[in-house]
Amino acid sequence: MSEIFKHHLEKFIEVNDTEFLDILAFFQVVKVRKKENLLLEGQICKSNYFVLNGCLRKFFVNEKGTEQTTEFAIENWWITDNIAYENQQASEFYIQAVENSEILVIDHHSQEKLLAEFPKMERYFRFIFQRAYAASQMRIKYLYSFSKEDFYHQLNSKYPDFVQRIPQYLIASFLGFTPEYLSEIRNKKRS
Repeated sequence: MSEIFKHHLEKFIEVNDTEFLDILAFFQVVKVRKKENLLLEGQICKSNYFVLNGCLRKFFVNEKGTEQTTEFAIENWWITDNIAYENQQASEFYIQAVENSEILVIDHHSQEKLLAEFPKMERYFRFIFQRAYAASQMRIKYLYSFSKEDFYHQLNSKYPDFVQRIPQYLIASFLGFTPEYLSEIRNKKRS
């Protein structure tokens, strides 16, 4: 499994085998079960998660008691509550496994030490945050530019494997509508 992370790092920075083993020592490999929570609302966000295999999601519970998914992370993606993690404060989100997953976990203190010992990891994380920010910008644009139906079709056309992989009620939660409305949209397309 560590080769997955090494390959991912090498997309952004150069690391030799010795450096990689030293970098890997800052992480823990953790297996999580489907529906297991890694972070609960109100907990101090102490960790950043890299998905080796499986899928995680970040969500909050709105004032109506409905779960609103804001982000997914599949293989080679990172996920955390960035604001709470950086400031070591209580999170307003949950992070939960959508599937049985194997992840790398690094806590805030270890990540700071990692960055001090391996400055090239600063560059790596800069690339990761730039990509995450860009994805967030596009999601916001889609929320304002497309109807809910068009937003679903856009997601489905760009990421069909992802849409097939994730339970439909979670896709609906991510898009901001009910599972019933998603069923209507999907049935319309089949007609």
